[in-house]
Amino acid sequence: MNKALTIFIGFLHDFAAGCWLATVAGVYWLDRFAHAPELGAALFDLKRRFFYMGLVCIALVFASGAGRTFTYVDNVYGEDSERRRRKMLIIKHIVLLIVFGGGALAQYLMVFG
Repeated sequence: MNKALTIFIGFLHDFAAGCWLATVAGVYWLDRFAHAPELGAALFDLKRRFFYMGLVCIALVFASGAGRTFTYVDNVYGEDSERRRRKMLIIKHIVLLIVFGGGALAQYLMVFG
């Protein structure tokens, strides 16, 4: 059961990250079309919904990432590899926090700015 949960949480984590990126792209393209006077008001609600869906995706990424912390507890790859993997994970998460923060800010500015 633990292996199935590990796989599911990993899948959810990656899927939510991909969905978040899709919401960023959606808001970007809608924002480009929204500058036409006849479309601006009609597309605002759609952009707003994509923005909030993106926030839900970020919350899912964080929650499933926390879940992954508890499912990857063994020294699966060996001591040396595990140490390197953890260091790389820290770097990846710092970069991704910057990406998520920047992307969410860009979405916010395109929708409400």
